[in-house]
Amino acid sequence: MLSAHLTYLIKAQEPVADLSRLAEHLPYEWIEHAVRATGTASLRRRRLPAEQVVWLVIALAMYRHWSISEVLDGLDLALPSEDAPFVSKSAVTQARQRIGEAPLAWLFGRTARAWTRQDAARHAFKGLSLWAMDGTTLRTADSPANREHFGAQGYASGRVASYPQVRAVTLTAIPTHLIADINFGRYDTNEMVYAKGLLPQIPEDSLTVFDKGFLAAEILCGLTMGGHNRHFLIPAKSNSRWEVISGTADDATVRMRVSPQARKKCPALPEFWNARAIRTIDARGRERVLLTSLGDRRRFKPADILACYERRWQIETSYCELKQSMLGAELTLRSRTVEGVYQEIWGALIAYNLIRREIASAAWEAKLEPTDISFVRALHTIQHEMMWAALTPAYAKLPACLKRLRERLKSLPNEKRPGRTCDRVVKSRPHRYTVRFLKKNLN
Repeated sequence: MLSAHLTYLIKAQEPVADLSRLAEHLPYEWIEHAVRATGTASLRRRRLPAEQVVWLVIALAMYRHWSISEVLDGLDLALPSEDAPFVSKSAVTQARQRIGEAPLAWLFGRTARAWTRQDAARHAFKGLSLWAMDGTTLRTADSPANREHFGAQGYASGRVASYPQVRAVTLTAIPTHLIADINFGRYDTNEMVYAKGLLPQIPEDSLTVFDKGFLAAEILCGLTMGGHNRHFLIPAKSNSRWEVISGTADDATVRMRVSPQARKKCPALPEFWNARAIRTIDARGRERVLLTSLGDRRRFKPADILACYERRWQIETSYCELKQSMLGAELTLRSRTVEGVYQEIWGALIAYNLIRREIASAAWEAKLEPTDISFVRALHTIQHEMMWAALTPAYAKLPACLKRLRERLKSLPNEKRPGRTCDRVVKSRPHRYTVRFLKKNLN
């Protein structure tokens, strides 16, 4: 079974540099600590103890088009038993319900902190680590519990979306696409609320790029005032107003007033806040004004700041990798219960970060950027190697298997065509069935 292979590797005495392995990034001890810290450790011997269920939830995200039984049997995650060679579906459901979401949430936090810290210095921008913050949504199964807890999008016509939705805001490392932290929950909760909760997690000596929807003094001032050398970069809205203090029309220091409503909500906010306004022309010839707290004009040139903002779209790519590539563009998540949805999302985030962690390590060894390696092909390679590891009876063969995994990842560069651009457009979903219109009888 996979966890036993990982446990063997952790206890092995070979130097870490000689083995490229998944357990290097997700040690089995972390999983054991997660179930102990959250009080979900199994008290008696089971076919599916808590540690195995954690791995099962993570694997369900990597093998999205497989049923739970196929994932369980294919990766040999259940402990062996002569009396019952197969685990029933009800037993798997009960096992997931026993551990809940807490161990997965704890494990995500532990792994995200460790993995993002490894690359902070490698991909810094003039001494600052690069981050992006944005929001996304996930559809859940249309069960009464999910609809009541998460809610759904409402339309001007009065209609409500067909499926409940989870709203989420993530903090993502731009160079590696690793998700450092996330806040998610009800759909009707404003993204600003989720974003405000992520501010304490942004490290010092950093630059965070925001979407213009987060242009608010509470967010941006909260970022700069709440830590040392933490900076923001965000495009101005068409209705943004300010007073020019110094500089030129293309690169000026401006002062903006904080609204009385914002100061009433957060008394710590100042009456005015300053920013640097840079007027630029992007690659498509559109004029844009970028607001930033990077005030040193000699160190941070307008062209450098524009290049940083263009990299903001990496967070959109990470959403595509997570929702489209890894989760298979499925209409909804698997779970029909609220706690199951939370558990599934935490497992998917760990799985995504585990793949991205392997890609970053392979890229570092091959002297490439992490974004130069194809995520889809890396996912398929890791899926294949996990299956191979589960079917290999001899533990001694696994180090060579996982070393081969790293070598394969280094040979999977993205084939980017020079000069190719893909406009962001929204296309209507085609109707699956014919729409029948009934004519009224006018006679």
